Amino acid sequence: MPLIRSILHMLWLVLTIVPWALAVLMASLFVSRTTMYWISARWLKLAVDSGTLILGIKNRITGMENLPTSDKSAAVLLCKHQSTWETLTMPAIMPHPLAYVFKKELLYVPFFGWVMARMDMIHIDRSQRTQAFSKVVAQGRRLMNQGTWVIMFPEGTRINRGQQGVYKSGGTRLAIETGAPVIPIAVTSAKCWPRKAFIKRPGIVDISIGKPIPSVGRKPDELMREVEAWIEAEMRRLDPEAYTGRNAAPNRSRT
Repeated sequence: MPLIRSILHMLWLVLTIVPWALAVLMASLFVSRTTMYWISARWLKLAVDSGTLILGIKNRITGMENLPTSDKSAAVLLCKHQSTWETLTMPAIMPHPLAYVFKKELLYVPFFGWVMARMDMIHIDRSQRTQAFSKVVAQGRRLMNQGTWVIMFPEGTRINRGQQGVYKSGGTRLAIETGAPVIPIAVTSAKCWPRKAFIKRPGIVDISIGKPIPSVGRKPDELMREVEAWIEAEMRRLDPEAYTGRNAAPNRSRT
């Protein structure tokens, strides 16, 4: 049954993304990028809802009260990354537009990447680290000034359940450069949608949103250590059975 459900969900995503993407690309000629974002986020919401209906994956969200409430509030969201599920879910649940920081190669993914290219997000060339970070700061400041939150995965890649990647300080450097608070987020998506797995299983994904951490006067590495400590402690609280025995070893991949 999980295999059949996974096939059906993938078919639903493929069959709906094509007309939706074409409609968004056409609308981009006439509407603002903010309107485009919410049109696109609607498809992501449907993708998550279909995941609940077809796959049996349900979100259990705590800490929404920790999010800034002002329309122009700045924030850098730093999220645990275990699967595609949180990439779909975050825009679907957040009250503000989000701008992902992602590698430019994703722009070439048919339909999905084409829509991302038309949206106000931050795509970077990882081979040019200095220029890439300067671009992140410049665009991140502009986006946050207009009320868009920047979201990043500090481990840089999807991490297997029960493992811990290397937390890179790019997100905290951006927060310090712009004066925005950091909001840590723990996600247990790999319980249902493991990294690089086609077959998904029903269950509950916990999404825990931490309190904002001020960045003013902090050092990037010090601030990231605090973010890492909160996220990893929360992951062990939410999914304790994943962090026992051999699964407790850190994942040191930097890819």
